[in-house]
Amino acid sequence: MARRTEWPGDSADSSRAEKELSPQDPAERARAICLRLLTGTPRTRKQLADALHKREIPLEVAEEVLCRFEDVGLINDAAFADAWVESRHHGRGLARRALARELRTKGVDSALIDEAVGQLDSEQEEETARELVARRLPSTRGLDRDRRLRRLAGMLARKGYPEGMALRVVKRALEEEGEDTEDLDEGGVF
Repeated sequence: MARRTEWPGDSADSSRAEKELSPQDPAERARAICLRLLTGTPRTRKQLADALHKREIPLEVAEEVLCRFEDVGLINDAAFADAWVESRHHGRGLARRALARELRTKGVDSALIDEAVGQLDSEQEEETARELVARRLPSTRGLDRDRRLRRLAGMLARKGYPEGMALRVVKRALEEEGEDTEDLDEGGVF
């Protein structure tokens, strides 16, 4: 089955169709909107609340529907955060800091974010950083050592890795290739 890149409900035409379908029952419209959005991909409570607000569902109706969806397990921000961390860390190599930032933008509560990113320990995070550097290292051959260091450490920084860890991992990778890193200090790369 082919995947859609855009939901029909994301267009203005669909919003009009939703209103015409059942203008007298906003609760039914709210349930339909939430079910449609949850069919494509997991969503946070805030994402669904924003979608309902955008479609002019009254606040009290939206709150009632969202609470009911939470009660039956269709909305679970903790499970969403756990899955997000697992997927984005292993798939994109993002560090705890970047994952926390993404989850905040999705409206996940701070305590749930801390719990989800807490699944990743420093050793696991450093191992992922080493894998990222190992994949990118060949593309920097031919550049001078300092430029390689900046590019690789910058790549890790953009993925949310702490500067100290990024420098340590990159220096070790360069040393394993035979680069002399004795004169490099720990600061001033970024």
